[in-house]
Amino acid sequence: MNPFLDNNQIALLRSGADYFPALLSAINNAQHEIYLQTYIFEPDNTGLKIGEALKSAASRDVNVYVVLDGFGSKDIPKTYVNKLQLAGVEVLFYRPKISPWTLKRNRLQRMHRKVSVIDGEIGFVGGINIIDDFNTPHKTSPRLDYAVQLHGPILASMHLSVKLLWRRLYLKKLRSLRNNILNTEQHKPIQTEYNLIHPSASRVSNQNVVGDIRARFLLRDNLWHRRDIEDAYLSAIRAAKTEIVIANAYFLPGLRFRHALRKASERGVRVVLLLQERVEYLLLDFASHALYSAFLKQGIEIFEYHKSFMHSKVAVIDHHWSMVGSSNIDPFSLLMSREANVEIDNAQFSVELRQELQQSMDDGATKVTVDSWLHGHIMKRFFSWIIYGLVRLMIGLAGYSTNR
Repeated sequence: MNPFLDNNQIALLRSGADYFPALLSAINNAQHEIYLQTYIFEPDNTGLKIGEALKSAASRDVNVYVVLDGFGSKDIPKTYVNKLQLAGVEVLFYRPKISPWTLKRNRLQRMHRKVSVIDGEIGFVGGINIIDDFNTPHKTSPRLDYAVQLHGPILASMHLSVKLLWRRLYLKKLRSLRNNILNTEQHKPIQTEYNLIHPSASRVSNQNVVGDIRARFLLRDNLWHRRDIEDAYLSAIRAAKTEIVIANAYFLPGLRFRHALRKASERGVRVVLLLQERVEYLLLDFASHALYSAFLKQGIEIFEYHKSFMHSKVAVIDHHWSMVGSSNIDPFSLLMSREANVEIDNAQFSVELRQELQQSMDDGATKVTVDSWLHGHIMKRFFSWIIYGLVRLMIGLAGYSTNR
């Protein structure tokens, strides 16, 4: 797990209205290199703007490296990817070959991160994909989600992370091409693409004091950082003294996480969950409802956000600790996917995020009570337990423990 680093500057970005202008500005001002990792890249109005900015950067001799998830971005037209590549934008897909008929670990291991690093000096981490906020079912209000813009020492670990993933994926692609190409003359250009295998040397120059925020960059992968994000959450929850507020799109925590929340509630800590009411992905939406009864009986407060789709993956504890990132609190994020979060120990930032969440609860959420849930949602509770069992079965068949 990366250590906490002082002297960072971190700005909270609320949904696409804040995030995309900031990201576009950073891309348009890039001088050396751009790394962009995202689960979904949709060539809609927003995606096309990002794509044009990336192509423009490449035309200025900026090295542009884009990693897309093979499942999340499976519908992106090949013609559009080709246009990016012809313009000089390097694009790789994480696990592009997906069989719909297998539950092997490889299929469920996705690249769910949303991370960008520009010139080693500006970074973005959060839960916002490259997709228009209004590109939602039935064209509802914009998605509720968050990201952060970062400057300072924390950029070193972010920069190293994006470089290593790019190198890993490119070498994998190179090996595949070598196995398939027999003609020596055709093979030669592949061997000379040194800059793609060895991206430019670290340009992180923003190591001086640029702010007063203490933070660290957290990863989840399937090798060295399997539990970093979950362990950071658990440490903060176990140390909580007054309040825990978690806003999560898909909240299906394991046994350790549920136990930590219950113990916090028992020692008098107010525990608040802001979850989404709208159904977007049936399986996870219904499965999360199976835990409502237990949470409510333990004194945990639940608010369901109904104003729009909520994709938030943030938390605030005791008005000084915060978490912002791509990781949901469910088995797919905590056990399988590549995720990236930022853990922040700063009162000013945490108070700002806490106020944002309070506004969302006041203006766009409904509180779920014990009586309303136990007496008004009989069929929903019935089906939620069936689907919860199916999710546990699916996770178990894939070889992951369902009792963590």
